[in-house]
Amino acid sequence: MELTPYVEALRRELTTAAEVGGEAARALADRLLPPLDAAVRLTLLEALSAAADEISAELAPGSVDVRLRGGDAGFVVTPPPAQAAPADADGPAPGDVRFPVTEGDDATMVRINLRLSSSLKAMIEDSAAASGLSVNAWIVRAAAAGLANEGRRSGRSGASPKSNRIVGESYTGWAR
Repeated sequence: MELTPYVEALRRELTTAAEVGGEAARALADRLLPPLDAAVRLTLLEALSAAADEISAELAPGSVDVRLRGGDAGFVVTPPPAQAAPADADGPAPGDVRFPVTEGDDATMVRINLRLSSSLKAMIEDSAAASGLSVNAWIVRAAAAGLANEGRRSGRSGASPKSNRIVGESYTGWAR
C-alpha cells in the first residue's frame, strides 16, 4: 500500500486551507509541509497498525500484521485454521486451537508484561517467524493451546472460572 497519495492529498488540503489566511499563511504552510511529511507517514502507519490490531482481535486465532518495506505498508493476513487437526498426545499445536469463548467483553484486548530468558525469547521468535506469525500472535496461540490442553486433562472445557472477572478489578505486579 503506497502512502504517498494520502500524504499528497493532505498536503493539498493544508495548502488550500492556508490560502484562506493570505500570503503569509501560505508561505508558512510551504515551510511547514516538508518537515510534516515524515510525521504524517508515521501517523498513517500507526493508524494502520491499530486497525490491524482490531481486525486481529475479531479474526482470532487468525491475525493481521502490518509490514513496512521501503515506503510502502503491506498487510500479512494469517487466516484462522479451517478445521483443527486431531490433537496428538501433547495437545494441539498453537496454530490449531480455537480460543475459548467467554461472556462479556470478548474483544477487549489487555496488555501484560512477560519476562523471558533470552534463549526462550529467541526460540519463540524463531518459531513465530517459521509459522509466519508475529511474536504476539504466536504467544497468544500457544497460551490458548495450553488452556485447551489443560481443559482436556482436567475434564473441563472453555474458560476457567476466573475469566468472568471484569478487566481492571484486579491488580498484579511488584511492590517495593
